[in-house]
Amino acid sequence: MSTYLRPTLRCARALTPRVARSALVRPAAVRLYATEPPKEAAAEPAAPEPAAPKTEAPKSSSNGLLISAVVAALAAGGYYYYSSSSAEATPTATFVPTYDDYKKVYAAIADTLEDNDYDDGSYGPVLIRLAWHASGTYDINTKTGGSNGATMRFDPESSHGANAGLKAARDRLEPIKAKYPWISYGDLWTLGGVAAVQELGGPIIKWRPGRADADASACTPDGRLPDAAQGSSHIRDIFYRMGFNDQEIVALVGAHALGRCHTNRSGFDGPWTFAPTYMTNDFYKLLLDEKWHWRKWDGPKQFEDDKTKSLMMLPADMALVKDKSFKKWVEKYAKDNDAFFADFSKAFGTLLELGVPFKTEETWTFTPTTA
Repeated sequence: MSTYLRPTLRCARALTPRVARSALVRPAAVRLYATEPPKEAAAEPAAPEPAAPKTEAPKSSSNGLLISAVVAALAAGGYYYYSSSSAEATPTATFVPTYDDYKKVYAAIADTLEDNDYDDGSYGPVLIRLAWHASGTYDINTKTGGSNGATMRFDPESSHGANAGLKAARDRLEPIKAKYPWISYGDLWTLGGVAAVQELGGPIIKWRPGRADADASACTPDGRLPDAAQGSSHIRDIFYRMGFNDQEIVALVGAHALGRCHTNRSGFDGPWTFAPTYMTNDFYKLLLDEKWHWRKWDGPKQFEDDKTKSLMMLPADMALVKDKSFKKWVEKYAKDNDAFFADFSKAFGTLLELGVPFKTEETWTFTPTTA
């Protein structure tokens, strides 16, 4: 999620066993490991004169016989080594992760969500925001941006204002990346968002792998994510650029049921709901049923509830009830949590796939560990 959607809630190339070709020793191969160049063999001596005394065979001849014997032995040994390790010499297939491999990654993410020292005790909300922001940069017109590439790893994208605080989410997933190095960052971050939604009580999200990481040259320009201080026109400009309609916009914003804002990140402060680590349709209910007023403080303009003064709404949130087209969907989701979950699941799944050149149509689902 952006500052606007800001629940601050994370081949190997098959090592072809290389039989040392030097094991199949040739005389020249021995020289690769010689500490100095071998001396040339002495010229063959002339036949002795009949009257001359009998002489010994030259030492160079015996050295040549010795070298020949060593070469023959090494060659035989190399052949034995090659023959005895022929199974290892057979190239293995490139590692292709299966559903079960991704299932292990999902389980590892789920296992790392809880942390009593972070926010409301869970990294779930900020992992959802990471997945959202990695995907929400997509431009349907230029076909750039989106989760393919995971370019938020680099400046300047990592320093965009809308991505403030997301280093905590990226760092939280880094040990999992180290344990499963074959997974791309794009797949890891989006699977992290899926796991967070599901583990925090949300709907099942269809997901598939296929994102490839890019370098810093693919970073998107600033300004592609929603600004929380703006109204309905801005919201439409941002979401329409990604290809979403009004209904999908409202459904996606329902993720504000999770997490909170921080003054040291967005400048805004507080949670949207009373249960910021459990996903329900409460965001819509509170938006419609509570009375809201401008908060009197030194921070940016935001709303707080009249009753408890402990909840907040962003200007962009309030725009959803001031705009007739948006409001009808807010009212629908406030009345029907199942309808909200169904529409959110579809829209969020679409968001995570924007701009990704998948090679398969098959999608997967993962059973929540809390089920």
